[in-house]
Amino acid sequence: MRDNLRAAGKTRARPPAVDALIAAALVILAGGIGNLATIPNIPTWYASLTRPPLTPPNWVFGPVWTLLYFLMAVAFYRVLRAESDSPGRTRALGVFFLQLALNAAWSFAFFGAHSPALGLLTITPLLTLIVATIVLFRPLDTIAAWCLTPYAAWVCFATYLNAGFWWLNR
Repeated sequence: MRDNLRAAGKTRARPPAVDALIAAALVILAGGIGNLATIPNIPTWYASLTRPPLTPPNWVFGPVWTLLYFLMAVAFYRVLRAESDSPGRTRALGVFFLQLALNAAWSFAFFGAHSPALGLLTITPLLTLIVATIVLFRPLDTIAAWCLTPYAAWVCFATYLNAGFWWLNR
């Protein structure tokens, strides 16, 4: 493939390992930033809340989010590796970055501010941006779009939980 790209006058600016590192680092950074607000508040404020039905035990969230962040990094990597002049690539990456920023911001809204209402105001546009990212990734890389589908499903469930926490703890 590299010979075909050279023959067409197109070469990749970065090796795949560098793109993998960029994808992993940015997704891990977003998760880590979110954890700064989340982890200290789980045994204190969060433990005091009335939980909506179907709230999983606390131990479920770590493995689920680890898998989702891994899939986000894979999706990001695959679109990052798409030809830089692919129609829609820049927009798709921009929307991906916006949803990633809102992902981290949700932890500060819900856990950091101790506000399920603020969390709900953050998670709603987050879910919209995740769906938009899937739609924008699909023409660039179908696998990347599918990688984000479990994330969208989980955030749908998290939206229900967030709304439940808000309703039950007003």
